[in-house]
Order: sequence, then C-alpha cells, then structure tokens
Amino acid sequence: MSKIKIGSVELPHALALAPLAGVSDRAFRRVCRECGADFSVSEMVSAKAMCYEQKSRRKNERSVTGGLASVKRDEQPMAVQLFGSEPEFMAEAARMLEANDYNGCVSEVPPAVIDVNMGCPVRKIVSNGEGSALMKNIPLAADIVRAMTAATKIPVTVKIRAGWDKDSINAVEMARALEDAGAAMICVHARTREQMYEPSADWSVIADVKAAVSIPVFGNGDIFSAADAARMIAETGCDGVMVARGAVGNPWIFSEILAAREGREYTPPTVEQRFAVALGQIEEMIGEKGERVGVAEAKKHLAWYCKGIEGAAAARASIMKAENVNDIIDIIGELSKREYKQ
Repeated sequence: MSKIKIGSVELPHALALAPLAGVSDRAFRRVCRECGADFSVSEMVSAKAMCYEQKSRRKNERSVTGGLASVKRDEQPMAVQLFGSEPEFMAEAARMLEANDYNGCVSEVPPAVIDVNMGCPVRKIVSNGEGSALMKNIPLAADIVRAMTAATKIPVTVKIRAGWDKDSINAVEMARALEDAGAAMICVHARTREQMYEPSADWSVIADVKAAVSIPVFGNGDIFSAADAARMIAETGCDGVMVARGAVGNPWIFSEILAAREGREYTPPTVEQRFAVALGQIEEMIGEKGERVGVAEAKKHLAWYCKGIEGAAAARASIMKAENVNDIIDIIGELSKREYKQ
C-alpha cells in the first residue's frame, strides 16, 4: 500500500486507530502511535456542547469537550471527531477547532483533520438524530459537511456505516453525497446500525464505496490481525485500514500489520513487555485525569491487556478491586510474571 493524502495531510502507511468512545484517549493514542499507527482519531466530541460552553464567563475554564478535543504537537497527524446533527453547530465547532481559541481549550495545536461521526450506533446518540441516524438523512449529512468545509481549511472526513439496517444499505449514495459536499476522506464501518458490533462485517460495502468515489476510503470492521488487514485491502481496494476493537489490549496489532507489509518477521511482545507498556499508558492516564478518574478508567484497559495470560479471570477480579495507583502498580508487577496460555 502506498502513502496517501487526506487534504494536505500525508500518511505513509494509511494505518489508523479508529475513534473509540471511552477508550481512545491521549494515552492510548500514544501507545498505538508508538506501535505503528500513523493516524488516530479522538473520542467523539459534541459540537453543540462545545458551542454552548462558549457562554461561560471564565476564559479557558476546564471543560469536558475541551479535554476531549485536546491535541498535543507530538500527536500529529490526528483528527478530532465531532458529532451533531445541526450544520450551524458543526460548522461553528469546526471554526473553533481551527482557531484553537475557545473556552476550555487546552490544545497546543489545531487538529490536522476534523472527522464527523455518522456511525455511532448508541441509542442516546441516534435518538437525537446524530451518529448513524444520519445514514437515514443523506441531504442533512451533506449539508453538515458542506457547512463545515466552508467554515474551515482543515480537511473534513467522515466515518459512516453500511446503512441503517439490512433494508437500507446506502453507503455508496452517502459517500457520493459527502464527496460532493467536500469531504476529504471517508471511512466505512462495514456494518449497519442495526448490527451494532456483531461479527461478520460486510466488506463488499467498502469495495462498493471505493469504486464510487475518488477520495481516499478507509475500511473498518473485523480487523484483528495482519492477515485480516491484508485481506481487507485485497478484497476491497481500500486506501487505508482503521483498526478499532482489534487494538484494544493489543496496540501491537499495528506493529504486526506493518511487519507483514514490509515482509519482516513479527515477534509478539512478552508478558513483561506488554505490562511495561500498560503501566506507561496507565501512568499517563493518571497524570492527565487525576488518580481517581485515571485508576477507574485504567481498570478496563488493564483487563484487556490480560487477554491470553495464565489466570486471566482471577487477574481481572483483582484489577476491579483496585482502589488506588499503588494497587494498580502491584497488580501489574504480579501480572508481568505470568505466562501466555498455549
């Protein structure tokens, strides 16, 4: 696979970490980048909340959206993902991200890309007409992208699904409309909203979208190994691969994919190496979010890192009982002595 461009943003490997709400925070993005991902997307940020926070009386007061939209220089290139269903709010949020000057802003730099969430299947999102609900309203989806591209010079990309349900597979029509509206790249999660995250993504939808548009197309869905990534590219012709759940607890999937592409042998990390990386990630989470929130959110990551090790179930039980950072460090020290199950 050759390098691609999203607007003026060059990606040598077109290997990306997908946005994962409650997972793809800065610490996890950093680990995935160090393992080989050359692009990542933030957790989703509410455009309307971001706009409403501008009514605050105190400049740069701490905010939820400001933290989620935060970009550090050494994270580039990355995208901040916005969600919403009203073009005016989406455009205003895009303007603020580009200016990097708004209440709650803690970014060092603007994002290289602004992504639009048209794929989230969660009920509280779709009930507001946002996320994958936009698959049912192509004209509105196009209006959102058109308003955003008029508001900013930063490339605007979109993550979509195959459709709303099995009777409305409309990713091709959506992709064409989004390209006409100015989208610089489209990522296709090859499941419908109805399927949520069920197995067996239909990669043929990715191939159909790739054949229908001239902008780069990333494929997403059921990538859990280098073999999966290679097969997706071969079957769909997609320009890039976006890994989601396959990277959870296993950021080395990016190293594995790169090794396969370059014809190199891939050596998986040892248990000790796995938990050394996990400790670094967790320490960064605690440093950014404080011990209470950092430890609470670290538990699920550490539980994922346990997959495949001896006594994983008992280890997860210990993790969930952890009360502070010292407990976490002790648990990691003990886990590092374990072995993988054969």
